[in-house]
Amino acid sequence: MNKTQILQIAKNALSIEIDELEKLRSRLDSDFLKALELINSAKGKLIIVGIGKSAHVGNKMVATLNSTGTPAQFLHASEAIHGDLGVIQKTDIVLCISNSGNSPEIVALLPYLKEYSSSLIAMTGNSKSKLAEFSDVVLSTFVEKEACPIKLAPTSSTTVQMALGDALAVCLMELNGFKETDFAKFHPGGSLGKNLTAKVEQFLSAQKPQVSENASLRDIIISVSSSKHGITVVTDQDKITGVITDGDLRRMLMSEQDLSKFTAKDIMSKNPKSVDKNSLAKEAMQLLKARNIGQLIVTENGQYFGIIDIHRLLDEGIN
Repeated sequence: MNKTQILQIAKNALSIEIDELEKLRSRLDSDFLKALELINSAKGKLIIVGIGKSAHVGNKMVATLNSTGTPAQFLHASEAIHGDLGVIQKTDIVLCISNSGNSPEIVALLPYLKEYSSSLIAMTGNSKSKLAEFSDVVLSTFVEKEACPIKLAPTSSTTVQMALGDALAVCLMELNGFKETDFAKFHPGGSLGKNLTAKVEQFLSAQKPQVSENASLRDIIISVSSSKHGITVVTDQDKITGVITDGDLRRMLMSEQDLSKFTAKDIMSKNPKSVDKNSLAKEAMQLLKARNIGQLIVTENGQYFGIIDIHRLLDEGIN
């Protein structure tokens, strides 16, 4: 089999799945709206039940729902019958995923899923299955063709299940007015959360180089050299009056012969750009990029508080 043939197989598989997704979109109806209303109005959480490949889909759906404001929990069908049914409360909604709707483990659970929850929603490819029969609402995930060559491995069917789960999650986000700030609350450790909530103060450099306006050239060089950022801040009684970088020093040394009388006030760049410690880190990054500089002075109530470095922000995923 040559490379062209292999690529054609891949394209055919994708075409089959795209076709099944198109069919799913065209048959969304009042049952979808009813399921959405049940989940959105539930006083408890959404319990998603599955087994086999549907279990993997269910776990992904739970992760998406939890991260977008809809409390959800996965319950494996084979574990449920051996004690895990206790997780279901009468205020909960159960969404059971099964392509056939007649898996023995699922069928054995149905009376309990129905009794212990407030409502049972089916996600199945078989509208005449036992699962469909027991459920209050049936979401059809019927597919005419799996994408695998022997038409047996769950491919199109799991893709459709996953997509339908995403559609539910997106609609619930809209119904609940879920915003970026809400999303960030559930993702504080990732770059998404950091970009939405992290403050400048969290990423301050451990070093705080500083000299007075009257500092000598020797003191300036020592201060700049002691900072890994190649910068020192010039202050006058806690008021920031300027900044000196290693670049400023090099330019001055190359242009002047007599250096004995130079002080920080003579070398510094006045009115340096700064950012308040309580500003968002992403705002500091935008400022750094706009000014094409590597560091920003951080202030607290207008006074010198520290230094923030662009490399630290990049390492933390701030953009």
